[in-house]
Amino acid sequence: MGSVIHPSAVVDKTAKLGSDIVIGPFSVVEAGVEIGDGTVLDTHVIVGKNVKLGKNNRLFANCVIGRPPQVLNFNKPAGGLIIGDNNVIREFATIHPSMHSDQNTIIGNNNLLMIGIHLGHDCILGDQIVMSNYTQISGHCHIQTGVWLSGMVAVHQFCTIGKWCYAAGYTGIAHDIPPFMIVSGHYPSEVRGVNKRGVKRAGLNEQQLEQIEKAYRFIWRSKNRKSVLEQVKTLAEKDGLDENVRAIIELVMNMSKQRFGRHLELFRD
Repeated sequence: MGSVIHPSAVVDKTAKLGSDIVIGPFSVVEAGVEIGDGTVLDTHVIVGKNVKLGKNNRLFANCVIGRPPQVLNFNKPAGGLIIGDNNVIREFATIHPSMHSDQNTIIGNNNLLMIGIHLGHDCILGDQIVMSNYTQISGHCHIQTGVWLSGMVAVHQFCTIGKWCYAAGYTGIAHDIPPFMIVSGHYPSEVRGVNKRGVKRAGLNEQQLEQIEKAYRFIWRSKNRKSVLEQVKTLAEKDGLDENVRAIIELVMNMSKQRFGRHLELFRD
């Protein structure tokens, strides 16, 4: 059908535009931006400098992506923001580029980021993630594939949320979360069970679900159990563990290396 750019849109001459894209009324595309085929920008969308958008993304009204990060006294060139394919970014979402000129905030493919979400600088998102309305992600977080965050979840900087987790509404996450778990509450948030729906979405079979549930019961629900870390160390010594159980063990072991349970904080500048 060809690209459609509304006359009121402002598109920098250095922007690289794919085929069959739509740029709606009063939207702004700044210098160095790349927009892939089939991507749609609704009205009043702002895309900051050097953002790279893949194919078939849909950005709804009043999104602001790629503008400078919210860092005190930030007065240097920002880094990049790279967004994959088939993402839906709803109204009033804000997504920041890296605070380092040679690094990127990265978003994968097939994600749904709902109304009013904020994604801070230097975050990395996997694929098939759902962030519900007004979820707030601080800088330097790693949100792995398949994570589902319900409404108004808040995540502290440098947190890792393991693949196929689910966080209930209003959860405040201040430490890393192991894969496949359900968490709720705040300061601290607590593991409540296995995210069976997430396991199904991940395409795992009944045997794999059974292994994850066994690991959960051993780590968090054993009678007279020791600390979570001690339970994980005991479990790690067993032979023939499922790869998904190994992923749970690895994340818990890593988070234990940092005093607040945020493994990525070991690598902060």
